[in-house]
Amino acid sequence: MKKINPIFYLLLVLSFGLIVGCEKDPEPMPMEEEEEEISQVILTFTPDNGEDAITATWLDADGEGSGAPTIDQIDLEEGVTYTMQVELTNTLGATPEDITAEIREEADEHMFFFSFTEGIFSDPTGNGNVDSRNDPLNYNDEDSNGMPIGLSTTWTAGGATSAVGELTIVLKHQPDGQKTSTSNATVGGTDVDVNFAISIQ
Repeated sequence: MKKINPIFYLLLVLSFGLIVGCEKDPEPMPMEEEEEEISQVILTFTPDNGEDAITATWLDADGEGSGAPTIDQIDLEEGVTYTMQVELTNTLGATPEDITAEIREEADEHMFFFSFTEGIFSDPTGNGNVDSRNDPLNYNDEDSNGMPIGLSTTWTAGGATSAVGELTIVLKHQPDGQKTSTSNATVGGTDVDVNFAISIQ
């Protein structure tokens, strides 16, 4: 009977170990970026005539539940110019979470767009920039690239009217270079899309 050299077995085992050891480790699964939940939007209109600020709140108390959000109507004074601040909060956890600060930190990835009933404001004119990025809007803030954010804007109320109009606020998340000087409301994910009734008195 022919004997097999024990060195052959040793080489065979070593070769198998090298093959197994050289197998490529599986690629880690990419982590999905979690979107922040925003359940409350507060608008604060500070008039330039020294009168008290006006606030209006959009609140979705149960998040993705079946309950409808509660929405305050905005009542502005004819011809008065207001600085509007937007405040965003996640109220669904044990402790309210300030999302406004996160938007400021990631300003180069976020931009607010606005639409409104034509004639409800005398400045800006038109119906907002949701339908067209180049339509007039008075942004007071900008990111590190010189592009608008929209946490602060300026509005002059138009003439008094008996009809109630609408103000829509859309916050777009445009990461990875999506936010540019021409990116519009169709680019990126939507963090906020809320409607307020508005009247001019």
